[in-house]
Amino acid sequence: MTAANRATHSDLTHLDDSGAATMVDVADKAHTSRLARASALLQTTPDVITLIKQAQLKKGDVLATARIAGIMAAKKTSELIPLCHSLMLSKVTVEFTLNAEQGLVCIETCCRVTGQTGVEMEALTAASVAALTIYDMCKAVDKSMSILKVQLLEKTGGKSGHYVVEAK
Repeated sequence: MTAANRATHSDLTHLDDSGAATMVDVADKAHTSRLARASALLQTTPDVITLIKQAQLKKGDVLATARIAGIMAAKKTSELIPLCHSLMLSKVTVEFTLNAEQGLVCIETCCRVTGQTGVEMEALTAASVAALTIYDMCKAVDKSMSILKVQLLEKTGGKSGHYVVEAK
């Protein structure tokens, strides 16, 4: 990181002037419509993807369970991530794309709220927990699975405006 890219205490919203962690006061911020989309990849084997598609894993319907886990995680983000605000989410979606050839489960989440702070952490938490749930449900047949590239894809609303991840 170059000196020009280094953040100072004044740039980091969760640090006070002395560098101590603090919760941001959003009381004076406007209520705006906010959205965040995030993703995660789970790398496994083509055989596991087939088992998921055919609902042949002993623990049950992997994707239905992971979808519910992701939604529940988004709703509980403020209990998991220190300094996150509790949000009244208006919508949470968790979608999956299976790629049998590459042995990939692509997870994409979307969270919406009308409020004073963003929903990026909720979308990221939903994607992460959905991936962890798939791992848990499939670990009996593939302990070497990897969870890859958890990232924010897009966010709208708030002071910082619209963000879309750059394609690489």
